[in-house]
Amino acid sequence: MVPRSTLPLPPSALLESPLSRGPGAAPMQRQLHDRLKGAILDGNLAPGSRLPGSRALAEALGVSRNTVTATYEHLAAEGYVRSDRQGTRVTELSSPTPSKRERADERTGRPPATPTTAQRLARILPSASRADMGAALRPGVPALSHFPLAAWRRSLERAIREGGSAALGYGDPLGEPALRAAITRHLSVARGVRCEPRQVLIAEGAQEAISLCVRLLSNPGDTGWVEDPGYRGAKAAMHAGDMRIVPMRVDAEGLCVDGRDWREHPPRLVYTTPSHQYPMGSVLSIARRLELIAQARRHGAWIVEDDYDSEFRHTGEPIVAMQGLVDDAPVLYVGSFSKTMFPALRLGFLVLPERLVDAVRTPLEEMLRGGHRYEQLAMADFMESGQFSRHLGRMRRLYRDRQQALRLALGRHFEVPHEIDGGHCGMHLTVRLPERFDDRKIAAEALRHRIAPTPLSGFAMQRVPPMPPIAPYSGLVLGYGNTPAELFGPLLSRLSRIARAVERGSA
Repeated sequence: MVPRSTLPLPPSALLESPLSRGPGAAPMQRQLHDRLKGAILDGNLAPGSRLPGSRALAEALGVSRNTVTATYEHLAAEGYVRSDRQGTRVTELSSPTPSKRERADERTGRPPATPTTAQRLARILPSASRADMGAALRPGVPALSHFPLAAWRRSLERAIREGGSAALGYGDPLGEPALRAAITRHLSVARGVRCEPRQVLIAEGAQEAISLCVRLLSNPGDTGWVEDPGYRGAKAAMHAGDMRIVPMRVDAEGLCVDGRDWREHPPRLVYTTPSHQYPMGSVLSIARRLELIAQARRHGAWIVEDDYDSEFRHTGEPIVAMQGLVDDAPVLYVGSFSKTMFPALRLGFLVLPERLVDAVRTPLEEMLRGGHRYEQLAMADFMESGQFSRHLGRMRRLYRDRQQALRLALGRHFEVPHEIDGGHCGMHLTVRLPERFDDRKIAAEALRHRIAPTPLSGFAMQRVPPMPPIAPYSGLVLGYGNTPAELFGPLLSRLSRIARAVERGSA
């Protein structure tokens, strides 16, 4: 007796309803393919079931035989059916297809476990909303309306014309030589960085550069120091590398480290923003810089120097980078064009110590592919033509004026007890508040009004006892880069009312 599964099914068994026809309907081949695939996955067509012949099915459906034949061939290519001299049969799937009842049980059962790394990041790094990037007072957004688009377009056009079709292929994994040379010259003059073009690596923003430091120089379980409060991206990079993170306190002189820290939890990596601590705005003193370098050498640690916002210093001369303070410092220097140019450019750079270049070249060639070549060539042209320096000069003056205007507006319109930190550099001020003001609730409510300060408490990893009348890590980080000064008064009046309402609600 012939097994039941080998007998061909009648055409009517494959269709619960006719195929759709007329304007707007999907092609017949697509409809038939989806119908047969669904029947196989649902278990309505069991493994070994023989499908009707192409001629019989075509006649039953009122379609051409070519449509059925092409559908069977497509299903065979995907592995749902197989064809031989005896016809077309449903294949045995690698795992048995669950029944409808079994699938319903699965949907009500326990979902797959979230990976531990994702759980740790979600717990330690509270969500920072990226919605409504045009909202007022958002930190980290430059004055985009003041960017010289015409000059940038000319640089892009030259890059495309001179790079030609050759620039459509993969480039040097470490980045375009022209841009690495331009960055080297700029850093030497503007930041006191000691390097050659071979030490410069182009990354997709500062975040990727920090992640590369973790991947290249640490092992799972190694200790990493981060500023607290500090940049969340550095913590995320270390968590992704399974490092043990130790939060280090920050004061008016920057990162606080003593001999006990080096003895009890010596680090493999130390992340710091010495020229403009983010978010508190302090500058790491020269004594602490030199001591940090000396201790890092003694303990075999690497310092990741993120030169955040250093190009926009509003008073005095620019602070020289740690990397160039002493010969052969164990410092990896991280920079980005997200603030000096525009965030969507996604270009950053990492300056490697000379002794690391040869050791990491081979792994870097496997990890990177050398993309964004036209943008890199255009950036090199923008720098070499002098447009970059001129743009920086204009932005320094604009941000200095906006910073002063924001200070005045805080005094006149923000009717909440507060203290201001930072302001000598960059594009933000940090306003610390009494602990009774829940900064996260204030920020969430403000966003509903298209005002986007960042809660200071979101940058801190450990709770510090309050120091009345102002709590150390409760407050708002206010960005003034992309917000016109004439809006500061109305915005801060609204923010003040929001803060008062949150205070009454918590009381």
